Amino acid sequence: MADIDRRIAALVSWSRTKDKSKRTKAARDTFLARFEREVDPEGVLPPEQRRERAEAAKRAYMLRLAKRSAQARKKND
Repeated sequence: MADIDRRIAALVSWSRTKDKSKRTKAARDTFLARFEREVDPEGVLPPEQRRERAEAAKRAYMLRLAKRSAQARKKND
């Protein structure tokens, strides 16, 4: 399948998706689990505290990505 055909198929699929949040939940949970393992590798923290720390680690990760993106755009100007 050509790249354009895959893109079309993906857009058609998303256009037919009633609950986008439900469709992406497994991926979001897996992504957050990465940060939970990062902040609590031994799994000793209470779940609420582990989740809170993981969310903070995820926000820091996203800010680092945004910073690198801004630096790359500035470099290309």
